Amino acid sequence: MITVEQKNAQRNRNTIFSESGEIISVDEFPGNQFIMRIRAPKCAAKAEPGNFIHVKCDDSFSMRRPLSIMRVENDCLDILYKIVGNGLRNLSTKYPGDIISLLGPIGQPFRPDENRPKALLIGGGVGIPPMIYIADHLRQLGGNWAPLVILGSELPFPFKLQNSNIRTPWLDDKITSTMPLIESWGISCRLATLAGFKGCFDGYVTDLADRWLSTLSSDELAKVEIFSCGPMIMLRAVATLAEKYSVPCQVSLEEFMACAVGGCAGCTVKINTSNGDAMKRVCVDGPVFDATTVVW
Repeated sequence: MITVEQKNAQRNRNTIFSESGEIISVDEFPGNQFIMRIRAPKCAAKAEPGNFIHVKCDDSFSMRRPLSIMRVENDCLDILYKIVGNGLRNLSTKYPGDIISLLGPIGQPFRPDENRPKALLIGGGVGIPPMIYIADHLRQLGGNWAPLVILGSELPFPFKLQNSNIRTPWLDDKITSTMPLIESWGISCRLATLAGFKGCFDGYVTDLADRWLSTLSSDELAKVEIFSCGPMIMLRAVATLAEKYSVPCQVSLEEFMACAVGGCAGCTVKINTSNGDAMKRVCVDGPVFDATTVVW
């Protein structure tokens, strides 16, 4: 008889690919931030919003780095990262045409509920990429989806700020800065920062989200679901906000990882299950979890 543990282990078979990805482009932004486009057909074909890839930054580093997928287009995927150590510093020296080893797509994705089309997407810092990905995903789904994207950063944003043409009656008219890519999709997006960037909301992403949620009726709140990725302290605040307004919330957790495929159990977090608290692996049991189950 196959045990539950064996079933869970087998769940990830034939879903994660080892692939040699060709770097197509590298764009550098202030704050040692980079957006890299990689041609990786196998990973691109199976990726979903919330998935990540595990990248070998350089032959001199045996340990890979987990990087969220920001967008998938045809057989390519985009990643956004900032230099935080020698591994990613070496990755930043790669050029178009270089080949890098990657594993992916990895992890449990976001699962939007079509009965809650007013999706609130909240991303902070390196948690911005999954929010861009799910916004693009909802756009392609069509239907009644009406997402609002809120992005926050204390570093300069990894894109040129643009004044939005999409009205936000719930917000001061001076808060107009948006991400050009999301704006081009016709999706409402506003930016939050404590760094004083022009046209951005002065405060935390949760303050900005709270301002929008407070304007909604009970019927409108019944159509809201929150999706979020960012630092743990931010995600805890997002979970508190979701509880305040009694709306469901999915969070993508960030953790240090070694293998990233569920073998080492080095990225475990405490999750409340029907059988009590249990240690779950962020890499394959997550990174997306119901916010109410996370033991903050």
